Parts: sequence; structure tokens; C-alpha cells
Amino acid sequence: HRDLGVMDISLFDFDSFYGTKFGMDKAARLEYGDSQMTHAMLFTGVDLDSKGKPTKWRVENSWGDKGGDKGYHIMTDKWFDNYNYEVVVHKSCLPDDLVKIFETSEPIPLKPWDPMGALAK
Repeated sequence: HRDLGVMDISLFDFDSFYGTKFGMDKAARLEYGDSQMTHAMLFTGVDLDSKGKPTKWRVENSWGDKGGDKGYHIMTDKWFDNYNYEVVVHKSCLPDDLVKIFETSEPIPLKPWDPMGALAK
């Protein structure tokens, strides 16, 4: 809900309301153009459960202070899993095994039309 600043895939139960299933997985949404990478957000906080697993994220939207709490929104981890495609993380925050992969692997060039090839179309 953009005005309230809540990003939660469980916020509305469209399946029950319409009496049908609206389930495309992330790969299908990308393939059929139902979901695209369109803008960036800055993650400013995380809520962890007792086992240290994220349950929700606090994000600052790139649209400025419109919507949410002066531009800040709450995103559930399920929404993050379903609609987040790319993250940029400083190397100092990565585990050593990922840093090693980054430093020893060759980049894989993507075609310009690949859904992962650009932030926005």
C-alpha cells in the first residue's frame, strides 16, 4: 500500500476475493513482463526474529518523501523475496566465501534485452 508505506504480499487476499489463483512465480513474472526492475531503494533497517532471520525491512524510497512515513516504508521479507532482484552490498559486509567468489570469478555479460541487464526499461 503505497500511501501507508506497507509492502506486504499478504496485505490483500485477491485469490479469495476473485475465487481464483493469481500465482506466478518470480521467474514467470520476469519472463512475461509482469514484474520489472524499475527503481532503487535504500535499506535503512531490518527486524530480525529470535533466530536472526529477517522478518521485515525499513526502506527509503527513491521517490522522495511522498508516501509512507516521509518516504520511509516497511517491506516484509516475503515481499523482498518476491520483488527484489538486485542488491548492492559493500564488500566489507559480505562473508569471506562470497568475497572470494567475487574476486576470482569472471563476470557473465548479459544481453541488452535480458531482464537482469538493466535496472529499468
